[in-house]
Amino acid sequence: MIRSVLTATATAAALMLSLSSTSVMATETSVTNAPPAAPYKAVSSLVKLPDFIPGLGQLFVNPDTLPAGPFLGYDHDGKLVSTTYMVPLSMMKADMKLSDLKAPAGTVDHVDMMYNAGHPGVAEPHVHIVLWNIPADQESRVAK
Repeated sequence: MIRSVLTATATAAALMLSLSSTSVMATETSVTNAPPAAPYKAVSSLVKLPDFIPGLGQLFVNPDTLPAGPFLGYDHDGKLVSTTYMVPLSMMKADMKLSDLKAPAGTVDHVDMMYNAGHPGVAEPHVHIVLWNIPADQESRVAK
């Protein structure tokens, strides 16, 4: 079952690489630098997680959008580098549309998807869908 969900999700994620201008928000100055304006809150202030998560950065989320997000990821200089959605497997469907995921930074360079068995804040198994605003060779900005 997980394989079929991930296969359907991977297919949908490939479609996200061709995000249209209607599905991507224009750059919002309130989110390009950390901390973003309300209603966003540091994830570390909401659940037992570190302020900076290697691979994702410093995360902020609007608590009203939990568990899926979007989670805004910032590098050590406080620059927005990605937007992550944490979609529980129980919410995923084969015909689920992922092409309208919002990317507050406006430009998506590439998309990563990975399975996660659960962690504080999103305890059930889920998929991380990461919309990167930076090239893959710059992901080291949030590696450690």
